Amino acid sequence: EVQLRESGGGLVQAGGSLRLSCAASGFVFDDFALGWFRQAPGKEREGVSCININDGRTYYADSVKGRFTISSDNAKNMVWLQINSLKVEDTAVYHCAADPLCEIMMGDPRYAEYWGQGTQVTVSS
Repeated sequence: EVQLRESGGGLVQAGGSLRLSCAASGFVFDDFALGWFRQAPGKEREGVSCININDGRTYYADSVKGRFTISSDNAKNMVWLQINSLKVEDTAVYHCAADPLCEIMMGDPRYAEYWGQGTQVTVSS
């Protein structure tokens, strides 16, 4: 059974930091890309960052470059998203997703093969 379990969300003041975790199981981790997506109320789901596990290549949405950092530990089947300098507009449910290619699911999240349930990030002003 494929599982993607996110954790690390919470309530934080603007300017603060969070580290989101995604624990993956049930598929060959090295064959996939792992991405982070977020969805705010009334808005479409958007890709914020992704990492191709086999070559370590990373991708970031323009809105988060310089503030978000994605990393992985292939031995532990884990992916993290370090979020710094949080803004109120970062408030959303953050989901971890898996697909063979970052380019595919970052282009359209609907193509991601597996999804986690999400973790809420709320940023107060």
